[in-house]
This record gives sequence, C-alpha cells and structure tokens, in this order.
Amino acid sequence: MADDAPVEIIIKRVKKSGDHGHHGGAWKVAYADFVTAMMAFFLLLWLLNATTEAQKAGIADYFSPISVSKSSGGAGGMLGGRSISSPGAMTSRTSIPSVSVKINPAQGQTEGNAEEEGGTKNTAKTAAEASKELSPEEKAAAAAAAANANAKKKSEKQHREIETAKFDQVEKKIRQAIQETPDLKNLMKHLIIDQTPDGLRIQVVDRAGKSMFKSGSAKMMDHTKKLIQKIAAAIAPLPNKIRLSGHTDSVPYKGKRNYDNWNLSSDRAQAARLLLNSGALPPSRIESVAGRAASDPLLPKDAKSPRNRRISILLLHTKPPKVAAPPPRKVKAKTGKQRARPSTGTPFSKDWSGPRIR
Repeated sequence: MADDAPVEIIIKRVKKSGDHGHHGGAWKVAYADFVTAMMAFFLLLWLLNATTEAQKAGIADYFSPISVSKSSGGAGGMLGGRSISSPGAMTSRTSIPSVSVKINPAQGQTEGNAEEEGGTKNTAKTAAEASKELSPEEKAAAAAAAANANAKKKSEKQHREIETAKFDQVEKKIRQAIQETPDLKNLMKHLIIDQTPDGLRIQVVDRAGKSMFKSGSAKMMDHTKKLIQKIAAAIAPLPNKIRLSGHTDSVPYKGKRNYDNWNLSSDRAQAARLLLNSGALPPSRIESVAGRAASDPLLPKDAKSPRNRRISILLLHTKPPKVAAPPPRKVKAKTGKQRARPSTGTPFSKDWSGPRIR
C-alpha cells in the first residue's frame, strides 16, 4: 500500500527580468573622452585660423625634432673626446641652434604687421619729415608761397577795413545832407542804410500815408527825386559798382492788362537808374537792374505792409589790389663734396615690396 502514497511535485519557477541589468559607468568615461577630443579639435581649428604665418612657422620650429648636437664624446674623432662648449656650461639638448637676423623695413616704410601687403604698413609722413626731404630750392619756394598767402590775407583784411570806413563816411554824408535840407528832414525815417556781406545797402522805403511813387505807377514823387539825388551825390566819388532792385508788396496789381508787380518793380528800378545817371553818376557804375516784386519782402511776416515797397541801392565791395609776389630767395651753393640726391622718378618708382616671410 506504500506504492499508493501521493507523490509531491515541486515546481520551481525562475523569474526573468525584462532589462539587461546594470553595466556600470564605463560609457560615461568614453563619452567624456570623446567630448574632450572634439573640444580640443575645434580649439585647434580656431588657433590655426587666428595665427599668422610667422606664428605658425615659430610653432613648427618649436616642435621640430633634434637634428644637430652641439657636443660629442668619445676618444676618437677630430676633437678627441672634447666638447666644443666651454666646461661647466649647460647645453640645451632639446633645441636647434638658430641665427636671428633683424630685417629693417624698406625705404619709405615703417615697421608694422607682417600680414599687410609688402610685409609692413605704409604710413603717411608728417610735415616735418616731408620738409626734411625737400631740397633748398623747394624749401625756398614753399616759404615764398606761404609768405605770399599771408600777405594776400593781410592785404584783403586791410582793404576791407578801409572800405568799411569809407561806407561809414558815405552814410554820415547822406544823413547830414538830408538833415540840412528842410524839405527832406521828414524823409529820414524812409531811409534804411546798413552794411551787408556784399556791400553798403541804401533803401528808400514807403510808409503808411506817404509813398515814394504814385500808386500803381513808376512815376516818382518830387521828394523821392530829391532824396535819390542826395544819395547819388554822396556815392559818386566812390568807384564801387552799383546794383539796383525794385520791390513791391504782395497786394496784386490792378490796372493795366498783362501788367503785374514784376513789371511795376522793374519799371521803378529803371526810373531810379535813369535818375542816378542823370547826375554825377556815370552809367558804367551800374552793374545790374532787377525787379523783385514781392519775392524779397522787408517784413516777411507782413507781406502786405507798405514798407515792403522800396528801392534798394547796393554799393558792391571792390576787389582788393593784387599783392606782388616776393622775389625768390637765392640759395647759396654748398662748397665741398655734396651728396647727390637720388632721382625719385615717378611717384611709384620706390621699392614698396618690403621683406616677406616665406
């Protein structure tokens, strides 16, 4: 009956995990080495791009292998075991003997960056350096030109001061003549005299209630004729050219057909010219006569003001007299041996190549 006893069956189940387990941190070390190598590679590329040819050549010489030894040993041979260096002196066994030679820049150049064309920078010479290279004749010519320019400026300044003083005298003479004439005393406020960059300007101006010309006409009033005659007598002694211009206000002209303020201002300027020439003023003194209408108002903010109606007599500045150039200075010839000046030829005949680094 023992064979009929139940049999116990044991089932052992082995659980297998889905992952591959822990492999350690060896991959991190490899990745770090890779990143370091890439950083070093890109750093090398940057250095190659940033360095010059001279710097690259110096780096290559530094890492060159040893090819020559300064000392030798052994009993045989030419020196018999003796060294060519002095006893006790230390000799570098890792460097190559070399010779250093300083190369001066070519003529007309200064030391600079070797990457520039010709190996050096071409810099402009100062005035002091340029003057040192001039010959005595050239220096004398430059000094004469400078003296002539200074004399011309001084002459122009003196001429302008003299002419300004004459203009002041003319203004005083005109005002005095008007004051001494009883019929013209009240016309002093119709007169504007000032000095401009072009010369002395004398303006005969209308005012409210009293005009210099008949309304809409180029016919002068009697007091206007007397006033312009006094002006002509004052400016007649001067040699200055005269520029005449007529001006109106902005009120449109109402009268003749095909006749406007331009025609009116021109006719009034011509009437003033005829009156000036009828006295002591010759026609050759008149340079130009122009009608400006309302294009150049005396009061721009009030274009319709009667003061914009006026006759302008401009005494132009005269040209200063020409200054005679000083005689050229004689250069004494030097005795003895004189060093010949090299011929420069064309401006590009100098050697601008300079030293180059191969």
